[in-house]
Amino acid sequence: MKLSSTALLLVILIAGGAGWSAETNATASGPRYETRSNHDANGIGKFYMGREIAHVMGHQAAEWLERPEREKEERTDLLVPALKLKAGDAVADIGAGTGYYTRRLAKAVGTNGVVYAVEIQQEMLDILTNKLTGEGIFSVKPVLGTVTDPKLPRASLDLILMVDVYHEFDYPFEMVEAMCRALKPGGRIVFVEFRAEDPNVPIKTVHKMSEAQVRKEMSVHPLEWVETISALPQQHMIMFRKKP
Repeated sequence: MKLSSTALLLVILIAGGAGWSAETNATASGPRYETRSNHDANGIGKFYMGREIAHVMGHQAAEWLERPEREKEERTDLLVPALKLKAGDAVADIGAGTGYYTRRLAKAVGTNGVVYAVEIQQEMLDILTNKLTGEGIFSVKPVLGTVTDPKLPRASLDLILMVDVYHEFDYPFEMVEAMCRALKPGGRIVFVEFRAEDPNVPIKTVHKMSEAQVRKEMSVHPLEWVETISALPQQHMIMFRKKP
């Protein structure tokens, strides 16, 4: 029997099915995201792997990121040392906000290193760059990303840090996919999230994430879990490494 060109193409695709990407398989099994009318008022009604995505914190609340009590409440002084950065490292701070952690990362990697401060709000980048200038920090590259792409150079980064931001991504799969492309082989990606496992953490439900949920969502990417650091009083640091 002679196959038509369309039928022949289907045979080739089926035969090569084992080589399909995670994204192709996910799309084939159904929609990646789900919209529900009945949802948390602090969420956007869009769900990914059973988790509702939270509203993004707007630049109008920027001063909350710089509040004087933040270091004591979150023990931010412990976070950067736990990353074990080296002088000269290339790092990205995704959802950098006012640059609270960007400035600390820049000091950790030194003048030979580089920090990409990624934001989707130009207003936040304006605040960030003013603070960098005020502190005489010039090793930071501000980047205006999109909701699907942080606009980072391919295979260039030793570490990507996200502090209380991943749960707000409109397109978490696409964003992590793009971040994986930006990591060097063996590069690390770190999620800092308020612990959903702890009901005593005084944060709205959709703005917290469990370790199990983070690991579930990363299972579709070329990442392997390294460790979860619980040294912070309210957050956990969940670290992955890009597979070779």
